[in-house]
Amino acid sequence: MLNCAIAEGMKREDFMNLPTPIDTINDLQAIPADEFFSLHELLDEKLGPGFGVRVGQQMKIEDYGVLGLSWRTCSRAGEIFERSERYFKLLSNTFMWQIKEEGNLSHVHLNREAHRRGLELSTEASLSATVVVLQAMTEKPIFPTQVAFKHNPPNDLNSYEEAFQCPIYFNQPHYSITYKTSDLRIRTAKADSSINQFLVQRVEEETKGLEVSGSKLAFDVEKLIADALPSGIPSIHHIAEQVGMSNRTLTRRLSDAGISYRDLIKKTQEGVATYLLKKSSRSIAEIAFETGFSEQSAFNRAFKRWKGLSPVEFRKS
Repeated sequence: MLNCAIAEGMKREDFMNLPTPIDTINDLQAIPADEFFSLHELLDEKLGPGFGVRVGQQMKIEDYGVLGLSWRTCSRAGEIFERSERYFKLLSNTFMWQIKEEGNLSHVHLNREAHRRGLELSTEASLSATVVVLQAMTEKPIFPTQVAFKHNPPNDLNSYEEAFQCPIYFNQPHYSITYKTSDLRIRTAKADSSINQFLVQRVEEETKGLEVSGSKLAFDVEKLIADALPSGIPSIHHIAEQVGMSNRTLTRRLSDAGISYRDLIKKTQEGVATYLLKKSSRSIAEIAFETGFSEQSAFNRAFKRWKGLSPVEFRKS
């Protein structure tokens, strides 16, 4: 919200008197809902109708943490709402999603009572963000068939019409956004069952305030490394980003299992190489590529260190 306000012409100095200092915000896990709604009200007053909608249009999947990452890799677009219905409390405890299918349409209700203007504006931002997130997941220009708000319409609808590109209704009994059910069944662009399974597990962890064992994490990360190796040895930053952790957290969690990320790379490379030499007819050069080596000679030397035999000798034996 603050970045968007600054992009629209406000200055950082305008926010120095916030209850939560602007310089501390990046280090916080959460802020009080009253402060959040008050900021919406302030920015709507300063920047005019539709600011919440414009904020929603700037949201990216990564902004939703591990829950957002799990959306990106799920199999179909509509899973975003199913997961939000179950896990959205990771992001906010001020509202809940609910999906209702009706023929060829799916109505997604945002259940919350609009007891103040800031809450109305926050709802506008949430429904607006839904549009861009679904488009990012599918990489297709899908739009809702209608959007409904419980509050009164603003004086200017330009931002709303640009964001939703469908009929927009105000003074309705529910907050909702409606899509064709067929659109919500579109396969996502980055569907990946193995990564998604891991991310759902991470969402469960965060929801329950638990941590799976370091050894289970190591096993899951090993699978992600194996998937990534044909494109080169993945950095810890790449894997940490995929599982919704910081580099430091991933390192600590692996350390709980008595293993380093470097050790896990070597173990995975050795396992993949050994399997392919035994079970496939691929050339040594192809296997070198599949295990993250850019040159066959480097692969030969590494394999000799692992097994005491060259890849050719190992295959013959």
